[in-house]
Amino acid sequence: MPELLTIGDVSRRSGVAASALRFYEQRGLIASERSGSGHRRYPRAVLRRIAFVVFAQRVGLTLDEIAVELGKLPPGRAPTRRDWSRLSRTWTSRIDERIHELERLRAGLTQCIGCGCLSLDRCRLANPGDRAAGLGPGPRYWIGDPRPR
Repeated sequence: MPELLTIGDVSRRSGVAASALRFYEQRGLIASERSGSGHRRYPRAVLRRIAFVVFAQRVGLTLDEIAVELGKLPPGRAPTRRDWSRLSRTWTSRIDERIHELERLRAGLTQCIGCGCLSLDRCRLANPGDRAAGLGPGPRYWIGDPRPR
């Protein structure tokens, strides 16, 4: 296998679009070298960094947060198992929050979310006169505000 990979090779292997790889590079999450003709060439270790970025995004980290996490590693080095364990240790609470949010979404699929539209018959019953507006903007019941009794 070649020491350096083309952007097409990295895209196929990682499942990440070439445009996203260029964006990640622009954001400093990954790095490439340039060939004599100016084409990007990536070291094989970039695949692990990309996998880290993709997984961290699925957990809910922003690209800025991911950059901070990757910044804790020596430049150009892929995360090792030990790095991965250390970096991901704080993600449990974030995953738990997402699970809770998804459970609320599932439970509320057929209920009023307190957005103020009052267009559904159920909303007129669950949020008469848009009482949720007093709690603030947006889907108040969805983001966890208690429903008035």
